Amino acid sequence: DERIAAKNTYEAIQIGARLNPSAPAIEFLPNADADEDPIAISYGDFVANVTRAANLFTSLGVGKDDVVSMLTPLVPQSFFALFGAEAAGIANPVNPLLEPHQLAEILKAARTKVLVALGPVDGADIWEKVEAIRGDLPDLAAVIQIPGPTGATPDELNFNEELAKHPGDHLVSGRSIQPDDVAAYFHTGGTTGTPKLVPHTHANQVYQAWALGLMMQGKAEDKLLFGLPLFHVGGALTQGLNMLARGASMVVLSASGWRNANAIKNCWRLVHRYRPSTFGGVPTVLGAAAAVPVENADLSSLQSSSGGGSAIPVAVCEALERIAHKPVIEVYGMTETSSVHTLSFVSRPIRVGSVGHAVPYSKVRVVKLDANGNFQSECEPNEIGVVTMAGPGVFSGYLNDEHNVGAFVEPGWVNSGDLGRLDEEGYLWITGRAKDLII
Repeated sequence: DERIAAKNTYEAIQIGARLNPSAPAIEFLPNADADEDPIAISYGDFVANVTRAANLFTSLGVGKDDVVSMLTPLVPQSFFALFGAEAAGIANPVNPLLEPHQLAEILKAARTKVLVALGPVDGADIWEKVEAIRGDLPDLAAVIQIPGPTGATPDELNFNEELAKHPGDHLVSGRSIQPDDVAAYFHTGGTTGTPKLVPHTHANQVYQAWALGLMMQGKAEDKLLFGLPLFHVGGALTQGLNMLARGASMVVLSASGWRNANAIKNCWRLVHRYRPSTFGGVPTVLGAAAAVPVENADLSSLQSSSGGGSAIPVAVCEALERIAHKPVIEVYGMTETSSVHTLSFVSRPIRVGSVGHAVPYSKVRVVKLDANGNFQSECEPNEIGVVTMAGPGVFSGYLNDEHNVGAFVEPGWVNSGDLGRLDEEGYLWITGRAKDLII
């Protein structure tokens, strides 16, 4: 608490913005093309728009315990809405690629009061899904549409127009956002049965941003090729809030992010132009990038590549090391730990295949459990057991109590569901799943 200046995500963004208000918070590339001119949004404008979004939601009746859900791609307005929702109440970013019945279950479980969604756009069916489910949401008070290229639908609230009606220099609510206030819900655990919603406090999220900035030795002048979705903690926190909290720039690779084929095809040319210090993504992105010819691209800005979400194949790590001549840092965590909990430290030998050590102030243990899922004993070095984690990023329990059965092996120690081992020097190796799953 003494080391982290921000008490909430709104303060974290303001601290980052004060370093250089005219610097770009977002450089949006509509086509993920290295040759196109980005749409730049300065930090001053970014904070103002987050504040306007918070005030918009407040005007619609959102208080600190009310939920703003989002069905949006990686357009700049999505960032305003996400952090504005956290400043006004609770944000609930949801995967818009899910089926309508799955979306309805998640939005109902969250008790959505306001829904922000992308309007009609060629090639996207988000608005059709909204139309199909809006009548099934008993707590819904308003739907706000982010207009597509052809404009907004008549008689719908237009996000851009509504933002302009609200001040961008203060929170009208006068809210004092406390570290233990809930900032967001993130959905996890598959798409069948009762939705599992993970509540994060502002303290959980700010800690994630601080820890990653510290471990990756982040600087305000850094840029990051940003293509992960905001409905996932890796995009919203590990990359998004981490960059914003230190005044760095996110180069957003179109509304589709890394799903846009251009983003992968142009990845090394984008590194050449924007000079990021880290090339980060999920293993499928890293594997696809490793197959793209470097040609004449200058990759000398890169100090590392990084990835997580699932195990990075050793062959992919080796290929990226050959391409960039820099180490690959593998990270490990869960939605329930506010994303990254362990990673390969740049100051220690990197062991390919290991996910390194716990980030500062966090802990990891490999344990044996009894038949009821309770802690029995710690495993010996290199003995395989269940990976459990504790620390400032760990959540306090699912929104629905029925999901908390077996979620913790001891108070504060979340059961990852993964099998792993700690070697003699404390490196964590993930070896499998504790239960068979079909994904």
